[in-house]
Amino acid sequence: MEPRIEYWAAAPELMNGHLALNTQIEASGLERSLLHLVKLRVSQLNGCAFCVDMHSREARADGETEQRLYLTSAWHDSFLFSPRERAALAWAEALTRLGDNGPDDALFADTQWEFPGDEIVKLTTVITMINTWNRLSIAFRAVHAAPESAAA
Repeated sequence: MEPRIEYWAAAPELMNGHLALNTQIEASGLERSLLHLVKLRVSQLNGCAFCVDMHSREARADGETEQRLYLTSAWHDSFLFSPRERAALAWAEALTRLGDNGPDDALFADTQWEFPGDEIVKLTTVITMINTWNRLSIAFRAVHAAPESAAA
């Protein structure tokens, strides 16, 4: 697969704006492990190979287990995720799959229970940001990294 456009080169001022927001999200105080799981799950839902690869690698580098990474796509049926992580993943799925209906009041209440005050805004911002990155990468066919064995 060949990239359509090198979007960083085509619009660096916009990409730097996205990167600045992304940097603020990373420093928002939400747990890095939670950020990795949310970014990975949203990227899986959107079918973004570039982002699935990148966020899996970043999560592993930060100490996430292979098993939890594999089970992120089936988190509903796994006991390996905390109530806080489960709430974040459910909220991420609802916001990524908006369709004709947004998340219902019960899901909002459950999410707000685990993410009180400004934390739900931070979580929502991370979800919207990764959706933006996914759409850019998919639209312009960003190519994921080669396997380490092939790069050597």
